[in-house]
Amino acid sequence: MSKVEHRVVIKFLSKERLAPAAIKQRLDGICGEASPSYSTVKEWGKHFCLGRESVEDEPREGRPVEVVTEENIRHIEEELLSDRRLKLKEISVRLEIPKTTVIQIIHEHLHMKKVSARWVPRLLSSVQKEHRLTCCQKLLELCRRNQKQVLESIVTGDETMVLYYDPLSKRESMEWRKPGEASPRKAKVTQSAKKIIFWDCRGILLIDFKERNTTLNAA
Repeated sequence: MSKVEHRVVIKFLSKERLAPAAIKQRLDGICGEASPSYSTVKEWGKHFCLGRESVEDEPREGRPVEVVTEENIRHIEEELLSDRRLKLKEISVRLEIPKTTVIQIIHEHLHMKKVSARWVPRLLSSVQKEHRLTCCQKLLELCRRNQKQVLESIVTGDETMVLYYDPLSKRESMEWRKPGEASPRKAKVTQSAKKIIFWDCRGILLIDFKERNTTLNAA
């Protein structure tokens, strides 16, 4: 018997003015170990004696049981688009819905998943990209005229100061993305001493170790 059926029996026997102990004994004889507890029989018997008719549970206060709604789907999408690295627990707390529901909405309704950032040599602005493209086009034009001479005369240098902090971990840099959206990117930096290197087609031009705390100025 279900709990609703138990209550129907309690209601009927309470109407016949049986005491809770007697009702409990009758239920034990029918349901055995599945019989409701004495406190449950006494509580529901009291409600029915006071005029209650329904054997169903009262609606619970607070947020409805159904939380996978269009409103919640929209709210979660707005949260993720405003902060791609938002954690599931943070969304759950902000919107006051279970974490399992957040996961369900993200995967089944928004079709989003967290992807790792893709390593790139350096993050450039639009102006920097345009400048590099112009330089490459000019070099290509020179190469078409006299490729060997141009390639042998090119000297390249890297004057970037390598940073002294660890980059974000793979998990920390993961962001929420929809199918077809490009993966995020991050510059690849590692812990290292500061280095300034110049080289041409034959290799590094000069290796010169300076004393500690020596300051170098551009020529």
